[in-house]
Amino acid sequence: MQKTTVQMTRRAFIRAAGLAAGYALVGFHLTKDALAAALDFAGLRQKAVYQADAEIYKSRKSQDNPMVKKLYDKNRGFLAKGPCGHKSHELLHTHYQDRSAGVKALKSVGVKLKI
Repeated sequence: MQKTTVQMTRRAFIRAAGLAAGYALVGFHLTKDALAAALDFAGLRQKAVYQADAEIYKSRKSQDNPMVKKLYDKNRGFLAKGPCGHKSHELLHTHYQDRSAGVKALKSVGVKLKI
């Protein structure tokens, strides 16, 4: 007979332990009501966050943001050459650097890396 194991994450264990402790201390019905109240609160919180997002942040796209438009303004903007100009590329874009040779050199001398 083959033995199977079930992997449980730390978060799932804490949730299960908390529910078990709640059932043991206050009973099933009261715990069920508390869980329902917590879920209602989470729903209200989510709704409030989305509502604040919609009301406060009028420009949802970066190209509509007035500060970004001012940055790229043709007459007096800091990045007046446009989004594909040299200065904007230099300041706003990242570049890839291959570091695999250094990692291989460290591993060859016995350094153990957590990657």
